[in-house]
Amino acid sequence: MKNLKRLIYLKFARSLNKNNNSVPVPTIISENTRVNGDIISNTILHIDGHVEGDISCDELVIGVKGVVEGSVTAKSLQLFGTLNGRVSAENVFIAKSAKLIGDATHVSIAIEPGAFIDGRCMRVGEPIPAEAPKPDLMLTDATKAKKK
Repeated sequence: MKNLKRLIYLKFARSLNKNNNSVPVPTIISENTRVNGDIISNTILHIDGHVEGDISCDELVIGVKGVVEGSVTAKSLQLFGTLNGRVSAENVFIAKSAKLIGDATHVSIAIEPGAFIDGRCMRVGEPIPAEAPKPDLMLTDATKAKKK
């Protein structure tokens, strides 16, 4: 009965998606699923299983039990499980349960305390403007002499 309800829900969600592109239905790779090969998608991909291959998608969520071995290219990455490979994403979120082994290039990144990262995190995009030097606050000649 539970599987029937889920099947009906997925069919209903997909039929809504055909009529209205603003409601994306995620592709889910479940916990007991293993995929060998590259995945290319223009929507949301949620991985709780094991993927060996490169992934290119709009939004990627790697669940707590999810494992990806390969490169990831996405607009948004939410990592709760394990990723062994390079990441190129605009927005990256790495949870405290996550394990990232590899380099990450990003525009913005958020890392929870306790997350494991073995690699480099490199920001791309516009450089962050340097702070303007703070001028001396109206120091008198006597004060300037004491500083020297």
